[in-house]
Amino acid sequence: MYNKMYNKLGICDEVINFGNKILNELKERFEEIDETAEYNQLKVISAMQENRVNATCFAATTGYGYDDVGRDNLEKVYASCFGTEAALVRPQITCGTHALAVALSAILRPGDELLSPVGKPYDTLEEVIGIRESKCSLKEFGITYSQVDLLEDGTFDYDSIKSAINSKTKMVTIQRSKGYQTRPTFSVTQIGELITFVKSIKPDIICMVDNCYGEFVEKIEPSNVGADMIVGSLIKNPGGGLAPIGGYICGTADCVEKCAYRLSAPGLGQEVGANLGIMPSFYQGFFMSPTVVAGALKGAIFASRCYEKLGVKVVPNSTESRHDIIQAVELGSKERMVAFCKGIQAAAPVDSYVTPEPWAMPGYDSEVIMAAGAFVQGSSIELSADGPVREPYAVYFQGGLTWYHAKLGILMSVQKLYDADLIDKNLLK
Repeated sequence: MYNKMYNKLGICDEVINFGNKILNELKERFEEIDETAEYNQLKVISAMQENRVNATCFAATTGYGYDDVGRDNLEKVYASCFGTEAALVRPQITCGTHALAVALSAILRPGDELLSPVGKPYDTLEEVIGIRESKCSLKEFGITYSQVDLLEDGTFDYDSIKSAINSKTKMVTIQRSKGYQTRPTFSVTQIGELITFVKSIKPDIICMVDNCYGEFVEKIEPSNVGADMIVGSLIKNPGGGLAPIGGYICGTADCVEKCAYRLSAPGLGQEVGANLGIMPSFYQGFFMSPTVVAGALKGAIFASRCYEKLGVKVVPNSTESRHDIIQAVELGSKERMVAFCKGIQAAAPVDSYVTPEPWAMPGYDSEVIMAAGAFVQGSSIELSADGPVREPYAVYFQGGLTWYHAKLGILMSVQKLYDADLIDKNLLK
């Protein structure tokens, strides 16, 4: 019966058996993931109990949103869970890039300099910063940008970072996840060491961590190791697949207050912003997040191991420690990249009949192919795969609200490559 259901979905017995052999090799890794998920689940429940979450927190508000108990209490829950003084958690934050833009604009002033000690930022931030020209970028407001690339082995270039910090350096931005790069994702411990180093040189520097794709992957967050702000999207990990929109900024009270003024208006801050009836999704999504993230991590490791066996370079590999939910798979050609994405799309519960094609996506400097049959548009915690169509033709796989769906997606991607004769079929045996 097991094989018949997979056969019905279009996966042949050879691919199914290949996947089952891989699973037998991953039992210990999966047990470690479950242990972390259990710890983080308890952490979320503790934060909710500490802040006395109750049914009144789920009530809808409209208009100005004054005295929104549910909204205000949810922000206390986030702050408690992530160990910060304050938090801003709002549906008015449309995406991760928006949350980061709010945080950068709230802290930086004309004449200040932003430093990235971890190399190139995610593509969509290039226009926010002004690396690529755009209206209303930080560059247009007289804010300069400095960058220190990573060393060849993917570690921090501490000597160059020290040299780059100067009297104008106001803020450091640290992107935890790899983005559209094949560098390693940084562990929370590594991020903590970098923050300590930066602040030893200039103690008043504000350290912001782009925490997208990393929440609940480890037992601690960057806010536990010295980050002044951590920033992320609710349609990634912390929304648990239920949040239909939103973003968060957690950090010091001063930083969060400034971010709230930038998001709404000076003098208004966190006092306004109606929840429009989506508080149940925000609370329940946060509650579900540790388990959902665990499923996504299992899918990433399964993908890594499968494609290693097929002779494809993957980052990280199947034995390395995990610090985000993203799996980079360097497929080496546009044809294999498209076939992979077709497999992920074909495994979706929504829009499974759609064929993904490369297109000129806003905010990117090359064509991008995206596969996602999501309940929430653009939700990266749901099963998806995407990447810029350029060398080394790497596709970035992430998500899966359940482990079983992530598994299906990976098997379907292998099947599409199999059907198109784009892999050595002997490697499946």
